[in-house]
Amino acid sequence: MNSVERLLIIDDEAALRHLLRTILEAEGYQVDEAENGQQGLELIATKTFDLILCDIRMPELDGMSFIKKALESNPTLTIIMMSAYGSLETALQCMQHGAYDYISKPFRPDEVILTLKKALERLKLQSENKQLRHQLHRSRATSKTIGNSQAIRDVLDKVDTLAQVKSPVLIGGETGTGKELIARALHENGPRSNKPFIAVNCSAISAHLIESELFGHRKGSFTGADKAHTGLFSAASGGTLFLDEIGELPLNVQPKLLRALQEGEVRPVGETKPTKIDVRIVAATACNLKNAIQNNLFREDLFYRLAVVELSLPALRSRPDDIPALCNHFLHLIAAREQRPAPRTRTRKHDGKNHDFSSR
Repeated sequence: MNSVERLLIIDDEAALRHLLRTILEAEGYQVDEAENGQQGLELIATKTFDLILCDIRMPELDGMSFIKKALESNPTLTIIMMSAYGSLETALQCMQHGAYDYISKPFRPDEVILTLKKALERLKLQSENKQLRHQLHRSRATSKTIGNSQAIRDVLDKVDTLAQVKSPVLIGGETGTGKELIARALHENGPRSNKPFIAVNCSAISAHLIESELFGHRKGSFTGADKAHTGLFSAASGGTLFLDEIGELPLNVQPKLLRALQEGEVRPVGETKPTKIDVRIVAATACNLKNAIQNNLFREDLFYRLAVVELSLPALRSRPDDIPALCNHFLHLIAAREQRPAPRTRTRKHDGKNHDFSSR
């Protein structure tokens, strides 16, 4: 939340708006005014308010109509209703419509301030809880990425940002740099985390089966297709499809992947009509795709569709400070597998940091 909270007063009585404004500004709040619900809707469409005080009976658009329309456009709004015709029934109606609280007129200044502070404190707690949940989720999603070097921290900072968008991401890096771990972190840190994450290694599927594997096929569309297959694009619906070793994708399949990226649809083998898809694509490669383009092994238009955002993972030789953490991680994995205590290897870890990993 902002250091200075912004409040909106909606009431058709100018004298009451002035009184409330004087009280609230004396408490350090920023205050805007509207004389009816319609003006209030126009203000919340252009400005952000931490809290809204709204009268019930007003011309043009009354308070009950305002709260319904306002919460339809922004369900997170916190609204306190006011009325000189207060009753328990009216208060309950306000709550049922989504109001946080209700104040009867006439009211004392201290009553208004106390109600506002309670509401703002609740908002502060909600904001802190949301931030903590996000930090915990990020910690879980990136915990398998071992290391604390500046290079790895830079990558994880980018992951945190890129996870929130739908754009395709192309991850580059040598074998063993953790491309799939980063792809999973992109998925688990983002809004698609509760949907499927499906990984496929394009080099591990035979050329004559990969089209069916990715896009699916109709029953009887080719020899051996004794039943329909939905394909990985459909299986990953709403989530993320990770295409590892994308440089190994056969040339004849590349136009179909390009169409899926451009049009948001795939056509299973043997089908005449396309199927709409909602999938985020994350691709990875250990080879230089620009060289593959020059050698006519990879389509240039597909490259630029995949590389909307590029993420390069550093090799171990460029981040020696991570070697002790990696040694400790793998030693504990092996020790757990062998049911033995992990040995202390401080000297060996130090030697690893000084090893020239570029001489392979």
